[in-house]
Amino acid sequence: MASAGGAEPERPHPKPFLIGVSGGTASGKSTVCEKIMELLGQNEVDRRQRKVLILSQDSFYKVLTAEQKGKALRGQYNFDHPDAFDNDLMHTTLKNIVEGKTVEVPSYDFVTHSRLAETTVVYPADVVLFEGILVFYNQDIRDMFHLRLFVDTDSDVRLSRRVLRDMKRGRDLEQILTQYTTFVKPAFEEFCLPTKKYADVIIPRGVDNMVAINLIVQHIQDILNGDICKWQRGAMNGHGRTYKRPFPEQTESSSVLVAGKRSHLESSSRPH
Repeated sequence: MASAGGAEPERPHPKPFLIGVSGGTASGKSTVCEKIMELLGQNEVDRRQRKVLILSQDSFYKVLTAEQKGKALRGQYNFDHPDAFDNDLMHTTLKNIVEGKTVEVPSYDFVTHSRLAETTVVYPADVVLFEGILVFYNQDIRDMFHLRLFVDTDSDVRLSRRVLRDMKRGRDLEQILTQYTTFVKPAFEEFCLPTKKYADVIIPRGVDNMVAINLIVQHIQDILNGDICKWQRGAMNGHGRTYKRPFPEQTESSSVLVAGKRSHLESSSRPH
């Protein structure tokens, strides 16, 4: 039905294929997602027209009380704990996204540790990459993903990246290291690392592993080309997730994704 102004009705959008991307702090999750977007040519497309988009769990940090914000500014608040996230808002937003709706996603300021008044409008897309340290922790959210990726990066590499990143945010080295040893590392071992078992694909070394990246890009391209059955893309129960076209079988040079099995992707060549 046309609007009162005579504009054409909005075309219905298919339910998107939802991909979860997890891994420890500074493991390269967002960099992997950005590389996927780049290889698909989606990063130059207007955001209203993009077929693939990236969302971050970091957008869903809870609004802090005055006391909590004071702790955060002193590096004494645990942002790596599951309770730091607004899981209800996250679940509702993802549910609306997979239903093909336009949504508003919160914006978070990591310098002041505040949720901003401005929001980001997210338009319907065919494929959604949702990255974050604990995107597989909550079962209701975990079961929404049609494909789960875990970026597995050496802990020393992650620490060095974390230090450089937080120093750019205006924090001193002592506070960064204290926060890492007090909260970040223990939370990774208790909450994030155990969710690795839910991954369909494990990507060692993140964006350096172009064998893995290219395989995932090819799979997404198949989805965009309509080679993956639409009813499979719309499946939301998290069980029996199969694909019309599986990745190639394992070869001597690399281990790649086979339908219904978790795989460890290695690259023959040698970051958040």
